[in-house]
Amino acid sequence: MQIVNISSGVLPGSAEKRKPVVAHEYAVMDTPQPTAEEMQARVLHRDGLMLVIDKPAGIAVHRGPKGGPNLEASFDALRYGLPRPPVLAHRLDRDTSGCLVLGRHRKATASLGLLLKHGKIGKTYWAVVEGGPAEDEGEIDIPLGRLNAERGWWQKPDPNGLPSKSRWSVLGRNNGLSWLALEPLTGRTHQLRVHCAAMGFPIVGDNIYGNGPRFGEPSLHLHAREIVVPLSRNKPPVRVIAPVPAHLQERLRTCGWNGEDVVMPEMASSEP
Repeated sequence: MQIVNISSGVLPGSAEKRKPVVAHEYAVMDTPQPTAEEMQARVLHRDGLMLVIDKPAGIAVHRGPKGGPNLEASFDALRYGLPRPPVLAHRLDRDTSGCLVLGRHRKATASLGLLLKHGKIGKTYWAVVEGGPAEDEGEIDIPLGRLNAERGWWQKPDPNGLPSKSRWSVLGRNNGLSWLALEPLTGRTHQLRVHCAAMGFPIVGDNIYGNGPRFGEPSLHLHAREIVVPLSRNKPPVRVIAPVPAHLQERLRTCGWNGEDVVMPEMASSEP
């Protein structure tokens, strides 16, 4: 296992071998506002406390300062008999797809928030990266800080930044690409994207920290594949897997993914 710990601000291998992380102008792929039916079709798990939905790429989870389509605007379709719509327990980047957890009421949302804060919720992402690590598994320990005041939510490796750790394993390689399983051990903004770029294998389609185009394909190849939530002390954790979206499938197959679908967990029917 390779473990990379960077506190000096110098990336492994020397400055000559690895380019610094540079944030480029941000462009988006557009996904229209989902209808009620489309939102309900994306529910992967439902119980009395939470929903897990399959977030599409190309849409923000909440309304931004400039408006535009966002998932929160369609949450009313997910009340399922409760007086209020669910709320976000966490967030995914606009161009990231996959498992997104919603709390169904205040108490549930507070409980989910505590689980997230203390690192009790397991998250596994799939990514296709350019090149890839030499080892088959490892950890990255690179503190992250704000890029600048103008782009406060963009990040950079920063020895004085917040502690940020990620775990990775290689699931497949081919044709200059690698298919990685990534686990964020901390929850910094853009953590996996910056860590991969800092290590010299940026995520395919990343047009902030990598070599993705401003417009068009390839779009960001980062997918929140699995989430494990220990909701109850007396029951096994809830494990949810999101199917692979169409825009990732070609490059995943190149790296060895066999295209098999997974069986989705059954939605609980005894709760409202």
